[in-house]
Amino acid sequence: MPAHAPDTDPLARERAHLTASRSALRAMREDVQALDIRDVTANWVNAAVLQRQIEDRIKALADLSHTPLFFGRLDYLHMVGAALAEGASRGAARSASGKGGGGRREGERFYIGRRHVHDADGDPMVIDWRAPVSQPFYRASRKDPQDVGLRRRFGYTGGDLTAYEDEHLTDPAEQQRTSKLLQAEIERPRVGPMRDIVATIQPEQDEIVRSGLGGTVCVQGGPGTGKTAVGLHRVAYLLYAHRERLAKTGTLVIGPNRSFLHYIEQVLPALGELEVKQATVDDLVAHVEVRGTDPADAAVVKGDARMAEVLRRAVHSHVTLPTEPLMVVRGSRRWRIPAYELEEIVRELLDRDIRYGAAREALPQRIAHAVLVRMEQSGEAPDDRVQDAVARNTAVKAAVKAVWPPVDPAKLVLRLLSDPEFLAAHADGVLTADEQKTILWTRPARSVRAATWSLADAVLIDEATDLVQRTHSLGHVVLDEAQDLSPMQYRAVGRRCTTGSATVLGDLAQGTTPWATGSWQEALTHLGKPDAAVEELTAGFRVPREVIAYASRLLPHMSPGLAEVTSVRESPGSLSVREVEVGDLDAAVVAACEESLRHEGSIGLIAADARVPSLAAALTSAGHAYLAPGEETTTESRLTLVPASLAKGLEYDYVVLDEPSAVVDGEPDERTGLRRLYVALTRAVSGLRVVHAAGLPGELG
Repeated sequence: MPAHAPDTDPLARERAHLTASRSALRAMREDVQALDIRDVTANWVNAAVLQRQIEDRIKALADLSHTPLFFGRLDYLHMVGAALAEGASRGAARSASGKGGGGRREGERFYIGRRHVHDADGDPMVIDWRAPVSQPFYRASRKDPQDVGLRRRFGYTGGDLTAYEDEHLTDPAEQQRTSKLLQAEIERPRVGPMRDIVATIQPEQDEIVRSGLGGTVCVQGGPGTGKTAVGLHRVAYLLYAHRERLAKTGTLVIGPNRSFLHYIEQVLPALGELEVKQATVDDLVAHVEVRGTDPADAAVVKGDARMAEVLRRAVHSHVTLPTEPLMVVRGSRRWRIPAYELEEIVRELLDRDIRYGAAREALPQRIAHAVLVRMEQSGEAPDDRVQDAVARNTAVKAAVKAVWPPVDPAKLVLRLLSDPEFLAAHADGVLTADEQKTILWTRPARSVRAATWSLADAVLIDEATDLVQRTHSLGHVVLDEAQDLSPMQYRAVGRRCTTGSATVLGDLAQGTTPWATGSWQEALTHLGKPDAAVEELTAGFRVPREVIAYASRLLPHMSPGLAEVTSVRESPGSLSVREVEVGDLDAAVVAACEESLRHEGSIGLIAADARVPSLAAALTSAGHAYLAPGEETTTESRLTLVPASLAKGLEYDYVVLDEPSAVVDGEPDERTGLRRLYVALTRAVSGLRVVHAAGLPGELG
């Protein structure tokens, strides 16, 4: 459609294009559904794979009635060409104003949406937001219009196009103003799981989203800066730009807990990406059943990166240098390998520092090679089959078992935590005597199955497993709420992307574990990505200015030197702090929830974990149904009762915060308590009501 075509009735014209685009999308879906693969595939395995790909494609082409098919329009001043329109990797798309591309005739128009839609002739009706031609929708400005004459944003109500708003980027007579539709989309009440932000991505966010696959990016972002959404949209962009490569290597999103993963799980499917797996760090290291919990001091030592050296020593301690020669019998001939030569072979494998299991597999072949050298010296002409046969010889296998026995990672960790002498032998000079005593079990288990393993123990087993056999590496990993990981947990995640890249997301001010990282450089080093770029997001788009300013009073006391988030949202009256009598606290909290429920949107009642049962009873008594975190995908209630320990990463339109001092007191130390409170104070995107009976923490002023 030429950019200079007159709009006699702009809204009607845009609605007509929306209707036509939905019809085109429906036709694309029907074309895929009509595919007949019965005579295409060679066998049932290929047929099953192809059928699954077709089913995924059908899902990706679903027309979600509540989700706008396009949210913006760009009118270019010149022709931009097919390659730019859909990216070189897409190939076949043609420009919206003609069958060819690449010219410099006057103007082209592109509708920007969540996925590509083309008509029966293959002409694009909606351009994927990730395509190169879409980038100016997020980055063009009056100072740098990027060849865009007009940027149009659309407003929707219940899936129907109801409004539009234009910016003439090259018209000097038009004054710059804040987009009301953009602001309304950012502030739109949120009920249910997290939504995508594809219509509201800001320039600084877009730069991170479109950063290349080859490098790891770490995003430090305070509350409301959109770091989680940026990370998820970066995955969607990378899958668009490098789909074939990532289809082979895989992608993974790692979150802090199941509630968080439930909260974000609809973002990527809404963008048409169905293949990205989600997990917690605990899922990655689930080698044993976790039934126990470590004291904080033990968990800190077990999570220390020095434990990797202790485990490495313990694994390699199983290797015994040979002291006896090896006699290999083949037919009527005997071949003798002296002990010193066997020792040289073993030392060479140790010096190479390869995986324990890989070295153990290589050892019989090295011994067999030594035998073949002697055969050749005696005039024989052995081939590879002879070498393999020698490697399987009973005497060779017995020698390998004696010199380089198999190691069970779980049994190894069990012995380290149960046997003081074994631990001392391998922790000498690495852990102090007190640290060794801290991690030793007071009641040693007799077997792996009988042991009461903790999460930190499972991470140790994962480290030992990798020392024995290399962990499979993915193409890209997103790690959210990364500030709470221990060094050993970083290593566990890093093993999953040794040959790939990562997007690390977090906020140092929200680190609430005893082992929370002190700096991103330290964390990235443990992750194995010391050269990663660190980007900082300081502009807040969700949390009202009054609320974030109140929470930021805590920053100097818990994370001095960290930049304060500056919110772009002014919302007078968004913060209220109310003090009540001790006996009236529960009733006052319920009343605050009832007041919040009068507004549109979701409500989160956040409280110290110990206060949750009392508040649950008060809500039930008052006749209010409520959800638990992660159940927001249901529609039976807009109210969620959130333990403070699970609030991180979640957002609600209105938050009622119960007894801030109880949130602080519920943590093992004051700094962690203040960080937990900072998290709770910054979950609101429209209004925060603080209700307390005890005095407020002094740091709030």
